[in-house]
Amino acid sequence: MIRCQALRWGAPGHPLTPAVDFELPKGSLTAVIGANGSGKSSLLKIIAGLQKPLAGKVILDVPRKGSLSFLPQQQHLDRQFPISLQELVAAGLWGSKQSPGVRSQRLKSVLENWCLSGLEQRPLMALSGGELQRALLARLSLADAPLLLLDEPHAALDELGQLLLWKHLHAWHAEGRTTVVVCHDLAAVRQHIPQTLLITRGGCTLGPSRDLIRQQPQTQVA
Repeated sequence: MIRCQALRWGAPGHPLTPAVDFELPKGSLTAVIGANGSGKSSLLKIIAGLQKPLAGKVILDVPRKGSLSFLPQQQHLDRQFPISLQELVAAGLWGSKQSPGVRSQRLKSVLENWCLSGLEQRPLMALSGGELQRALLARLSLADAPLLLLDEPHAALDELGQLLLWKHLHAWHAEGRTTVVVCHDLAAVRQHIPQTLLITRGGCTLGPSRDLIRQQPQTQVA
């Protein structure tokens, strides 16, 4: 569960919205939409504890430390960092108390699930944007966190990557994970995500995706 109380965020002295209150139930799957610059990515960072709000607070109902996994936008990753795709994905197992054999099998399985087999030793700089995005999502899959925050996970993905993304998002939802997704693809939101949080200068509106997107001019949420 995520509860935001009297929350305001943005640059100091320039809040993006009035104080807002909303609650995302445990196990829910929610899209975050809004115009460029409306504060979608910043909201995710605040929920993740990576950025401080201007006012108000965020309350997370999570069972333990490490219960949250955050997928940032791809441009924030250093492509020159000298690690392989496999090492990047394996970072999702950090802190795992499973045996080496189990970890190895899980890594192999997740690489197959995200169609990354055969790319294990390729350095980050040699990956396409779509391959890197699938690797980041594969790392997220291994973390097993009950709270997932994904900032534009569909970015750079081709048709296959998009199919894999929505397949896994539905699976995580079925497992009862609380998942929040910043997404600009409104058609995909309408089809795949049951509820949406719309951010505008006037505040935040939470409601069924189909109803909320239908009511909004396309130019306001692209």
